Amino acid sequence: MTLKIVDDNSFSVEALGIRTATCTVRVPGVCGELVQGLSDNHPFLVTCPIDFFSKVTVEIYERDGFIICSEGFAKSAEAVRKTAAYLKKTDISARTIIQNPMPRGKGFGSSSADITGCIASTSIALGQTLTPTEISNIALEIEPTDAVMYPGIALFDYKQGKLSEELGSAPPMEIIALDFGGFVDTVLFNQVDRQSAWESIKSDTEKALELVRSGLNNGDPTLIAEGSTISALASQKISEKQYMDDVLQFSKAVGGLGICVGHSGTVIGVLLDGKAKVGKYVFRQARSCFPLAEEIYHFRIIDGGIRLI
Repeated sequence: MTLKIVDDNSFSVEALGIRTATCTVRVPGVCGELVQGLSDNHPFLVTCPIDFFSKVTVEIYERDGFIICSEGFAKSAEAVRKTAAYLKKTDISARTIIQNPMPRGKGFGSSSADITGCIASTSIALGQTLTPTEISNIALEIEPTDAVMYPGIALFDYKQGKLSEELGSAPPMEIIALDFGGFVDTVLFNQVDRQSAWESIKSDTEKALELVRSGLNNGDPTLIAEGSTISALASQKISEKQYMDDVLQFSKAVGGLGICVGHSGTVIGVLLDGKAKVGKYVFRQARSCFPLAEEIYHFRIIDGGIRLI
């Protein structure tokens, strides 16, 4: 049976009968990526998970045939449908409830967090916990995905999933994230062939990856930020950001370690050593120095992975 996706404004949950199971999880967003590029001709990114969460609940009902979702969350409902099919449990109905404060099209991985949350919640509610690889495979059937389902910091082929590696946990680090406006549709962005552009910066992204990998291995935020900055600057050939140089100069002025960006988004982040505890000060300085910024945020880098509530 194919489960039909319906809008919760046009379908009463009471029609689904008795609720038989439910699961709620939290999934972190990201502040762009620490590195993005090519490895053995496969596209990859290195995650930058932050304490900015999507909270996802999936409820399972006894009547079969339907998935109820809010308007604008059809991809998340598709994740529920594909998960039920993967588990061979399509004789159900389900409802998704998503609370996600992340703005879309900025580089925060909002869609990836929602889709990951729906896959994880559905599988757990149906009695089976999927591995990060299983979750990423289902997510990639819907759209390119960030690797927020993997614990710690991860390297991942965000288009086909042919590369995946858990690199470890980041040392204490903070980010002041600046959004100067605009919107990037990640799906459309990744449909454009940018192979030659990525190849032209391959030496930079390889060096960036080496530095980030070393920084994670040694718990050194300076090396992580150095690698991230190299990748961010190289990405100007892929998706130019008007205020990149201004933010980099600001980072140097306030004692920041470097920058990170949404390579296919709009966000630019100032990376800070978490042990220095200067995040609140730098946040106030950023608000003063960048009055044209649409939004300014203060985050911590955290481990990726799914949090069961």
